[in-house]
Amino acid sequence: MLATLRKEVWRLHLELPKNGLVTWTGGNISARDPESGYVVIKPSGVRYEDLRPESMVIVDLSGNRVEGNLKASSDTTSHLYVYRHRPDVNGVVHTHSPYATAFAALGKPIPVCLTAIADEFGGPIPCGGFALIGGEEIGKEVVESIGDSRAVLLKNHGVFTIGPTAEIAVKAAVMVEDAAHTMWIALQMGQPDEISPQDVAKLHQRYANVYGQ
Repeated sequence: MLATLRKEVWRLHLELPKNGLVTWTGGNISARDPESGYVVIKPSGVRYEDLRPESMVIVDLSGNRVEGNLKASSDTTSHLYVYRHRPDVNGVVHTHSPYATAFAALGKPIPVCLTAIADEFGGPIPCGGFALIGGEEIGKEVVESIGDSRAVLLKNHGVFTIGPTAEIAVKAAVMVEDAAHTMWIALQMGQPDEISPQDVAKLHQRYANVYGQ
């Protein structure tokens, strides 16, 4: 079932360690199939190098396992909460990437001091509150805190990104960590200036509608 989507989600999982966003078995990606509504997600506690397309677990939006021999990620309930409350979202990514998570540990958003942040996120990367793992609490915090951004930090926890596809959500996760790394370096040297909201809006509009092919 959903063989193409399973393969894509498996392939995208390989991007997380490749880009330094996860360690050991932490982090996960899910993708919703727009036609069936089923969600493909990483199995719990399996190392990235051991993942295969057939390792992925398929669940419905209520969390019932539809196909797969392994137990779904411990974050599944939170992913499903996001999908039920954001019909525009078909991809969710969770990481503990170090520089972004350092901002999360302090409960601080990442300010929009770089054009790359304005381009990708259209404003500061927000930081939501603390929520325990295992239930819907994290998903609820993501939905309530993310606003119009593709990314949100969760206090004392890590990063969640969303997108109309899983690949776009993965790109956002890579960009969050890159921005957080650069911002951390800048903060060691001084206090960087934030870009004005008017210029942020112009940059984001250009990136979303003009940039690329």
